[in-house]
Amino acid sequence: MNTFSSMKERIALVFPGQGSQYVGMGKDLYEASPAARRIFDQADSVLGFELSKLCFEGPQEQLDDTINAQPAILTVSIACLEALKERFGPFGYLGAPSLVAGHSLGEFTALVAAGVLDFEDALKLVRERGRLMKESGEQAPGGMAAVVGLDEQTLEEVVQEAQTEGVVSLANANSPGQTVISGEHRALQRAMDLAKARGARLVQRLQVSIAAHSPLMQSASARFDELVARLHLRPPEVPLIANINGRALTTVEELRQELSQQLTRPVQWTRSVQEMVAHGVETIVEVGPRQVLSGLIKRITPHAKPVTLTDAEVARLVAQAESDSDGSGI
Repeated sequence: MNTFSSMKERIALVFPGQGSQYVGMGKDLYEASPAARRIFDQADSVLGFELSKLCFEGPQEQLDDTINAQPAILTVSIACLEALKERFGPFGYLGAPSLVAGHSLGEFTALVAAGVLDFEDALKLVRERGRLMKESGEQAPGGMAAVVGLDEQTLEEVVQEAQTEGVVSLANANSPGQTVISGEHRALQRAMDLAKARGARLVQRLQVSIAAHSPLMQSASARFDELVARLHLRPPEVPLIANINGRALTTVEELRQELSQQLTRPVQWTRSVQEMVAHGVETIVEVGPRQVLSGLIKRITPHAKPVTLTDAEVARLVAQAESDSDGSGI
């Protein structure tokens, strides 16, 4: 039926973070799947505005706003999962995952997938997360930049030297030789200049107006921690590989600690993927808009095959399965 129908190896499900959003995401899925439609309708109702219309029609600038991008990406990713479950049974399309993980914001999608949080609670949480991060960005302006082609030690030296100009730190260890740095504008620019001088192949400012995963998020983190402390979390049905330390978390206590530090500590994505492989995972399935993580996974390890299930691909698979069940498929 499809390339995954006979998949029996150990798999991990991973979910993308902010930056994977695009105008039009989820539209085909909404039209193809009643389960996906219910997720979008629920998001609109919970948030009190048409998030679905923003995903489908934009404008891009409004969708890119942190306060909107975060719930939008969560919604599209969960809609993908629910569409697959509805058509193929609970994880029947791929088999039950051995592990789940998400990159930054994607960690909240992973919590829903692992049964730790209900979608509605996660939606409210990431909307508030986005609001707090945006507010912190207005109070302590900063930005982020990608650096390609420097080893970790060299980049740490660059960041340390640039700290004479202000706050700047490592934010995302995305893959070997690809790291995102985050901080105040002057210190960030100094780090970018130093990285170029040290031989980085690419140094590029990212189109974000906040310094995520840096000490500049401390005020947002403190208030977010209060929300997490009041939240009802269930033990994960499958272990979650943590952003902060790259280890498998299996208890509510561990998850609370992870979430309380998530806004200010760097995302250790390279370590997370290596940990999946160490647990015997052979296939890592990215679920959600675009295919940002699959490219990183290829650069991190040759020992696990990345598979991408974007919203458009899930819509196509659901429509094809429906066609096959009618007897009209070829």
